[in-house]
Amino acid sequence: MRYRELGRSGLSVSEIGYGAWGIGESAWVGATEDESVRALHRAIDLGVNLIDTARGYGESERIVGRVVRERSGDEVRVATKVPPKNRAWPAPEGLDPVETFPGEHIRASLETSLRASGLDHFDVLQFHVWSDDWLGRGDWLDTVAELKREGKIRLFGVSVNDHQPDSALALVRSGAVDSVQVIYNVFDQAPADELLPACAEHGVGVIVRVALDEGGLTGAITAGSTFPEGDFRARYFRGDRPAQVEQRAAAITADLGIAPDELAEHALRFVLSSPAVSTVIPGMRSVRNVERNTALSDGRPLTPDQLTVLARHRWQRNFYS
Repeated sequence: MRYRELGRSGLSVSEIGYGAWGIGESAWVGATEDESVRALHRAIDLGVNLIDTARGYGESERIVGRVVRERSGDEVRVATKVPPKNRAWPAPEGLDPVETFPGEHIRASLETSLRASGLDHFDVLQFHVWSDDWLGRGDWLDTVAELKREGKIRLFGVSVNDHQPDSALALVRSGAVDSVQVIYNVFDQAPADELLPACAEHGVGVIVRVALDEGGLTGAITAGSTFPEGDFRARYFRGDRPAQVEQRAAAITADLGIAPDELAEHALRFVLSSPAVSTVIPGMRSVRNVERNTALSDGRPLTPDQLTVLARHRWQRNFYS
């Protein structure tokens, strides 16, 4: 496993982190706690030292905390998220931060997360949505500073609204944030336009989520793909989107001259090819997925020609609208 610094924070994180939304029995139907625990332990065995969870991920914080406590000698970093008080994703325009992240709400959510996980601190506390309208307003920044002084968190970050990377540009340039978490993949390359360069310039760490497009960049989604009731992918890949994804994935493999089962590898290497990226956090619910993904942290970047090919496969769309 190779490691990168999370911006200028001084925190070293594994290139491949662990996205813990899908573990346990939350929004991904079929996940089991036993399998999740095995996958987490195997990830740590293979050098993963950053696990990303959230207050809104069902039993994820509890499961992550259990494993991290069992592996106390491995110095595993844990990032969690505070949901907005109004429970609105993404953050609508025109809201006052008192409606989303007032200080008492931030503190209460963190204390709940600490109790659920059994941990005494989190390495990164993130807001689960963000709007640059909140800069200079409310008491959220004072509360973050207090929590850092108290040792309950080390760093502060935000999870950028889905497919809205420019919504955090002012925050990045303000110096008030240590890291941002953002969707970045072969299809959604918008962060490379302004957000990633701004993060590099201002020393802000970048945690990349949805690098495999929730499975769309693995070759596993076909026109006939269906998902169980209650699984969020049933909405993400609704209508004719599975057929669109299959067609676009096939075009990528053809242009690169690779086999379909090599698509996920190239998709992850695409993300890691950006020097602004600190870590990528694919969801890994099985030991097999852990072993396959962590093996890609080997210092073998894509070639300039391959990156040029992938740049042509940018697909501007919003699966959540």
